[in-house]
Amino acid sequence: MSISHGKQITDCSREARFFLEPLNPLHRQYEALRAYFIEGLPSSDAARRFGYTPGAFRVLCHQFRRTEDLQERFFRDIRHGPQAAPARDPVRELVVALRKKNLSVYDIQAELATRGHTLSINSLSVLLREEGFTRLPRRRDEERPSSVKPERAEIADVRQLDLAPRSFRTPVAGLFLFVPLMRNLDLARVAEQAQLPGSKMVPAQQALRALLALKLIGKERKSHVMNLVFADGLALFAGLNVMPKRSFLAAYSSSIGEQGVRRFMEVWFEHAQCLGLSRSGSLDFHSVPANSEKEPLQKHYVSRRSRSQKGVLVFLARDAEQRVMCYSNANVPKSKQADEILCFIEFWKQQTGQPPQELVFDSQLTTYANLRRLDEQGIRFLTLRRRTHKLLAEIYARPASAWRRITLRSLTRRYRTPRVFDERIAP
Repeated sequence: MSISHGKQITDCSREARFFLEPLNPLHRQYEALRAYFIEGLPSSDAARRFGYTPGAFRVLCHQFRRTEDLQERFFRDIRHGPQAAPARDPVRELVVALRKKNLSVYDIQAELATRGHTLSINSLSVLLREEGFTRLPRRRDEERPSSVKPERAEIADVRQLDLAPRSFRTPVAGLFLFVPLMRNLDLARVAEQAQLPGSKMVPAQQALRALLALKLIGKERKSHVMNLVFADGLALFAGLNVMPKRSFLAAYSSSIGEQGVRRFMEVWFEHAQCLGLSRSGSLDFHSVPANSEKEPLQKHYVSRRSRSQKGVLVFLARDAEQRVMCYSNANVPKSKQADEILCFIEFWKQQTGQPPQELVFDSQLTTYANLRRLDEQGIRFLTLRRRTHKLLAEIYARPASAWRRITLRSLTRRYRTPRVFDERIAP
């Protein structure tokens, strides 16, 4: 091979290029200093061969001469980790014996705990890899060691419902306070007119009762039903032998669709009127936070968390006093948020033949343009302002002489429904 010391390296083997054309900065410093101090190459030639400027190479030589530990500069000793495992070594033979019995890392961890050894799942996995074991394939329940397992609940089936006289304790006994009201509400007819889906095991009426029961006891999500699948009172209220599980309730709600919800609202609106339940208009938005970031949802303000995050915006219309639901619409986009009140008014007109007499809603619910439309239709409304600490302090700071009592007669232009005001409003 021929090597040009002054300008360029040509026609040399791969092994020779490793030393003559180093890529690593530390290796390049080593070869440049070696060429200068051992081979006697001039400073300018060594700098040019290894890609340094003459001044930078002189600084490198100066620093090298002032280095006390030259061995440490280029050849550091490799520091190995601990060669002993104080936590794994005492139980190594026991873990190997247990793994040969086809026990998983969780089974081995539980067995070690009974013998007074505490070892994490990660440490057990490392130990088994060191001993040459691979992960166990998925096993059937009968292949697993005998242990305390969750009790399997029965499958919801209306044909298995036993109505023989019996007594039991239940944490949801308050549900049966609604029985007198539901006696006059034919849920079977409601489900039939709304064309709700059903099966032989869980008919539409029983599915509707199950979902209604969760709302009455304050369960915010259907997924929270799993701790109540053994509640006899909840199943009896739903008219089933046991409460349906989370998978059924989620699949049932998804199978209804937007048109099904619309039909159900129309039927429910009619039956609520037959029961004599009031239906005034208290309107509000409610944000339901999403648990997954993968869902293509918009960000909405969540008051409980005081922030905006991905979720579903729900528009609700209910009676202000009896809290009877008369209209709802889920997944309202931001572009149609302000106009949702107009959709509710159209729904009300279709059901009653006339616009609502009075609406109460937050001041941020809609725009001034839509409020003007309400005025044009003769719909009276009351907007609620946020009661901040500063606003409340100003109200409470007024003396008693600055207040006057008002009654319904003085508010005839605003309100049509009979109600008594026991409030004192400042002039």
